[in-house]
Amino acid sequence: MPASVLTVAAICFEDSEGRVLTVRKRGTTKFMLPGGKLEPGESPKAAAIREIEEEVGIVLDGAEVTFLGEWSTAAANEAATDLVGTVYLAALTGEPQARAEIDELRWVDAYPGPEADLADLAPLLSECVMPELRLRRDARG
Repeated sequence: MPASVLTVAAICFEDSEGRVLTVRKRGTTKFMLPGGKLEPGESPKAAAIREIEEEVGIVLDGAEVTFLGEWSTAAANEAATDLVGTVYLAALTGEPQARAEIDELRWVDAYPGPEADLADLAPLLSECVMPELRLRRDARG
């Protein structure tokens, strides 16, 4: 049984080639959407916007950030920990740069095929966000 639960908020940036921006935090192995933990009293949307500026240097207008979904899954880099993640979509308004605790940025295919190796992606991304993006893409036709 998990010892704790992390509550996080993240932003999904998708480029014109169908890739999403991911980050790898210092001392970890899994790539995830940029974002992080909520401060006391902070809304998920406010936390996501704050974390994006801290982690990748992108300043977002809250009016341009839309809700994608909220999911519960295993935490990517912390054993015996569950994660509740609220994810938003936003257009990339600048050139992201690794800042704060971010060691690496990487664009990954948002619509990987069945043979794709997703082992180095956080469960929130591979098990929840990517399937939701696929559903939305398929619904658009």
